[in-house]
Amino acid sequence: MPSTRTDRALQALLLGFAILTLAVLSSIWLAQRQERAFGWVQHTLEVQNRLGTVLSELQDAETGQRGYLLTRQPAFLTPYESAVGRIDADMAGLGAAIADNPEQRAAMMTLRGLSRQRLAILREGLARAAAGRDVGVTDIELLDSGRQVMDRIRLVVAEMRTRETALLARRTRAAEREGAIMVVTLLGSAIASLGLGVFVFRDGRRRVEAANQARDALAFTNDQLRAEAASRQDAESQMRQMQKMEAVGQLTGGIAHDFNNMLAIVLGSLDLAKRRLVKAPERAEACIDNAIEGAERAAQLTGRLLAFSRQQPLAPKVLDVNKLVGGMSELLRRSIGEDVRVETVLAGGVWRAYADPGQLENAILNLCVNARDAMDGGGRLTVETANAHLDDAYADQHSEVDAGQYVMVSITDTGAGMPPEVIERAFDPFYTTKEVGKGTGLGLSQVHGFVKQSGGHVKIYSEIGVGTTVKLYLPRSLSAAETAEGEAAAPVNLPRAQAGEIIFVVEDEAGVRHLTVDALRDLGYTVVQASDGSQALAGIGLQPRIDLLFTDIIMPGMTGRQLADAARQARPDLKVLYTTGYTKNAIVHNGVLDADVAFLPKPFTIEQLALKVRQVLDGRGVNRTS
Repeated sequence: MPSTRTDRALQALLLGFAILTLAVLSSIWLAQRQERAFGWVQHTLEVQNRLGTVLSELQDAETGQRGYLLTRQPAFLTPYESAVGRIDADMAGLGAAIADNPEQRAAMMTLRGLSRQRLAILREGLARAAAGRDVGVTDIELLDSGRQVMDRIRLVVAEMRTRETALLARRTRAAEREGAIMVVTLLGSAIASLGLGVFVFRDGRRRVEAANQARDALAFTNDQLRAEAASRQDAESQMRQMQKMEAVGQLTGGIAHDFNNMLAIVLGSLDLAKRRLVKAPERAEACIDNAIEGAERAAQLTGRLLAFSRQQPLAPKVLDVNKLVGGMSELLRRSIGEDVRVETVLAGGVWRAYADPGQLENAILNLCVNARDAMDGGGRLTVETANAHLDDAYADQHSEVDAGQYVMVSITDTGAGMPPEVIERAFDPFYTTKEVGKGTGLGLSQVHGFVKQSGGHVKIYSEIGVGTTVKLYLPRSLSAAETAEGEAAAPVNLPRAQAGEIIFVVEDEAGVRHLTVDALRDLGYTVVQASDGSQALAGIGLQPRIDLLFTDIIMPGMTGRQLADAARQARPDLKVLYTTGYTKNAIVHNGVLDADVAFLPKPFTIEQLALKVRQVLDGRGVNRTS
């Protein structure tokens, strides 16, 4: 029963809306017809106005010519010349206005011919006057001929006006009739709207009552659903917290494990070196070398962690990827071994990329080493380059990707492949499927961090028993600049100071400051030192000559960047070399070193320090943006 009642109400409602829609459409149609009718009325008035204008101009021309003939005064020719100048345009406008009426078009042709004849008679009279001829019989005949033409013009104009007046009357009656019909239609629409409104109100009230009953019926169910949702949310929150703690535990455990191993090497080797320094100094040197190697491994681990967290400072350049990969071929073959065949497939016309060349080489080498480890017993390793366009559809499927043009570098192996659950975690730090001691679990996470920090994308494709492909998508460079040449190889002998050069060292960590000062003095530089920015500014103000400011970035009170900016206000040409173990945004923005910034990351060796200081003093060694 309720269903039948609802169906009837719906049918009545649809019928009412159909009637109302028909009435509205009829009103619109009638309004358009009435608008056209009024437009025709305006058109008739316009034609009559143009007829009057043409007749008036011919009369003006006649009056001006006649006045001149009587007085021979040029002023009387002004209305004649004005009328002659406008008559053609007004005739054209009149012809366009009556173009829809064949009867009026025929009359228009007659009117145009008569007007030209009348103007010709007027011109002939003026020509005779200009020739100085006295009035004779032929002039009287000319005047009489002009009068006759003018009478015919008035007659044609009167006939055209009569036709337009008749048209105006018919069109006015049509407009009034359609206006009356429109009023009736609008009245009917209003009545239909009122009836429909009453019906909708009554039906709506009934539906509101039914909705209230349904709301009351659903209230208990909603309470139960909210309670269940709250319980599920608590469970999911606990699960997310457990996963987060598991990830943090894995990360900190991996860091602690690797750093403890490296610290054991460093501390143990230094302890042995200290014991052997007096009794067997030749054996102490081997211990020191072992400690240096452990410290370098710790520095590499720190760099990988910064790469994973996308916090390492990059110095990107416009890069020829084909040239870089081609130059690595021999290095890859030596690193991979003889049981793996290395192939490079370099596409022609590859675009320039914009990336840090050193970090890109490390990423490719990391991926190639991983590929070698996946091919137990040998196989084929292919390094390929190509242009790539990641479209909007791909970007929609990968939320971290911006659609656009990229330079693609892919590394493909014929190894065992990876199952989906391993691919899903492949970029997690310290996650590895290798045996203990054969991998740190940071290789892929470092590659992922570098590519994402460079504004690119990395994707893994793998099939069990077939192999794995890792594709690096680096942003295309639109700069016309060519690839920067690589730095020259470091000389065997360390570069030293020249002409009494003075370096101002600013470092808040006393041990690092003393080590840096001692190293620079061994290289022949005169060194001034300070432990913070304020002390450094005071010293810079007192020092008559400073060739280079070598400052830490992260310091209490004043950062190294703030110190350099303040120092350059007094010494605009001061050269600055920054150093730090970690920098967030002092000289790095969006993961890239600022332009014209010289940077030496901690920890550094004496050789790295000597080379970098010499480069900056010689006007080299700063970051250049494309």
